[in-house]
Amino acid sequence: MASQPQSAPSKFSESFDVLIVGAGHAGCEAAAAAARMGLRTALFTLNLDLIAQMSCNPAIGGVAKGHLVREVDALGGIMGEVADSCGIQFRLLNTSRGPAVWSPRAQCDKALYRTKMREKLESIPNLFIKQAEVVDLVIEEQGIGNREQGIASSSIDIDASLLPTPYSLLPRIQGVKLRDGRTISAKATIVTTGTFLNGLIHCGEQQYTAGRSGEPASVLLGESLKKLGLRETRLKTGTPPRLDGRTIDWSKFEEQPGDTDPTPFSFRSLQTLTNPGAPGPDSRTREEAAQSTWTPPLRQISCHIATTTPLTMQLIRDNAHRSPMYTGQIEGIGPRYCPSIEDKIVRFPDKLSHQFFLEPEGLNTHEVYINGMSTSLPQEVQSAMVRSIPGLENAEMLRPGYAIEYDAIDPTELDRTLRVKKFTGLYLAGQINGTSGYEEAACQGLIAGINAALFAKSSLLPVPCSVSPASFTLDRTEAYTGILIDDLISKGTDEPYRMFTSRAEFRLHLRIDNADSRLTPHGRRLGLIDDTAWAAFEAKQARLSALTQLLETTRLTDADLTTLMTSKLTPRDSTETLTPRNSGPQISTSSQPAAPLKGDLFAQLLKRPETTIESLIPALLPRLQANEIFTPWLRALGPEPWTLAPAIPAWVRNELKTVETGIKFAGYLAQQQRSMQRLRADEARTIPTWFDYRACSGLSREMVEKLDRIRPLTLGQASRLPGVTPAAVQLVQTFIEIQTRSQHGKQARTA
Repeated sequence: MASQPQSAPSKFSESFDVLIVGAGHAGCEAAAAAARMGLRTALFTLNLDLIAQMSCNPAIGGVAKGHLVREVDALGGIMGEVADSCGIQFRLLNTSRGPAVWSPRAQCDKALYRTKMREKLESIPNLFIKQAEVVDLVIEEQGIGNREQGIASSSIDIDASLLPTPYSLLPRIQGVKLRDGRTISAKATIVTTGTFLNGLIHCGEQQYTAGRSGEPASVLLGESLKKLGLRETRLKTGTPPRLDGRTIDWSKFEEQPGDTDPTPFSFRSLQTLTNPGAPGPDSRTREEAAQSTWTPPLRQISCHIATTTPLTMQLIRDNAHRSPMYTGQIEGIGPRYCPSIEDKIVRFPDKLSHQFFLEPEGLNTHEVYINGMSTSLPQEVQSAMVRSIPGLENAEMLRPGYAIEYDAIDPTELDRTLRVKKFTGLYLAGQINGTSGYEEAACQGLIAGINAALFAKSSLLPVPCSVSPASFTLDRTEAYTGILIDDLISKGTDEPYRMFTSRAEFRLHLRIDNADSRLTPHGRRLGLIDDTAWAAFEAKQARLSALTQLLETTRLTDADLTTLMTSKLTPRDSTETLTPRNSGPQISTSSQPAAPLKGDLFAQLLKRPETTIESLIPALLPRLQANEIFTPWLRALGPEPWTLAPAIPAWVRNELKTVETGIKFAGYLAQQQRSMQRLRADEARTIPTWFDYRACSGLSREMVEKLDRIRPLTLGQASRLPGVTPAAVQLVQTFIEIQTRSQHGKQARTA
């Protein structure tokens, strides 16, 4: 059994500023962020060869998840770069809908992803990767000392009664203990254990402890964390069977190719295309210009689509009673939005079939992942289920699917920095916080890594100059990452949390194309964006600003009208539209809109639903050529003539679409800005840490217990707690004023 928490020993085997437990997707982002911020960082994992292992589907991104990857990249994270380097199929999803829900997705080479991530981590100075098992935390019971005393001795005049005294007296995590007996010190510790805490695998009637199939569970650390007194939950997730691709009749399935001109995750993947020093379009032929697109480094493949048959459905129904989900063998709660195949059959009995996807796990393996067929049925049932599908009659199953239960911490135990509120120096990120998915883990790891680094830096100061160390947080108006963290710390979760675009109140503002404009300045201030990336960012923003100004100040001339009509791209007489290389959204022109008039602003024309930014390029081209700021676009577009609908490279189209969205949806965006300002105003009204909810007459006992347990930092966060009414929030605001006046009165009498 793990040892009891105790006072820190006087001597440590090694010492680091930031220490991360677990090298999954959260741990990798946390370690990279802390090290790149200049902190001596250690990343501990059970197996160096399985860093960033893709335990489930070997894919990155998807609806809303792609937004998270873009945000991680915009802040300076590494998941997007690694995914771009080993993607074997790229698709931009939802392009038939509005830009708010466009989401990139990449099928990755599973083995290469691990290799590339390890290479990336090993290239970062200050980062040390260690193979060892962490079994316990080292706790200093008296915490970080009396901060009030440190402040009193300084020249800063702070009202002592308003100090968050609980923080100053919290116990501090000083490091970890390893199974081999060593003790490692750290100023900040991040736990990112994924599904390894007391992990238990189920496959039919069989069950055994494991963190993943073939890997040991983290039992000792799991028991140690229980002694911290944190509220816990038991969750469940699962994987599908893997097949030998050589035994599949691929001709029986519908092919699903990727985009011919793909969109990368990382903004930095486009830096070579946007280099303003490269030759201009006049010196290149159209064939050469066509190479000014982003090209994935690996050979691209197709996935395939299939559906269950009546026999498949019957096999599952006949054996559902053998699934550990329905025998009572599994206690944990599974993901609502990614159910097992047997759960789909039981929950949706009227559905005649279910779709799934056959996705190769890499270029150098025949292993195929069955996306959509997660199951924990007995192995022989899984085999029969697979072979009931035409094309898989002879398929050999390499690995059976299974379900895994694991311990997680109630995320309401955390604050917005992902610090455990009962301790200082302890942060949690990833599935331990009740989330599902690589992308949800990565964005948490990045935020935890940043805040652990900031905390460690503050610990290096000779005299603390503030009550709490510097921190970095994102709110619901800034990023999907902020929404995810706010949902977790405010509402908690009783099932693995998955991000959806529907969770965002301001999703027209939180798009994938503007993630850099929202977050890259933050990353630069934190030291996560290097000079090259920052220069590319500034150049892109300058292009977008210049084009916006051009559209909003330039009026149509007779020559422009002639050009638009000649190119057959005017809404008046065109039945075809400009189609990007990877089949972006298309506008139908079945009706006869009014023709554009001489003297109209280009922006006015662009506001029309039937007009796209691409259709205006022929008329705008001479003006673009007159400004060298547009050289990267012109180099990619190639020379004139533009009399026919050209194929615009995806990266150019995506930048143009950012401008189009800003102009076409200006009214909606302005309305969202007003709503965002109201939300920010609520977030600015802080709730003092000393506030006593029990003194608020009028609050129900349930509300008092919930507010006192979660301790929301702002009235905005309080308003989002389940069961807390607007009237209760108004009552809290009133009593904050009353208790503040009371505090000030006590100080005056004492003086």
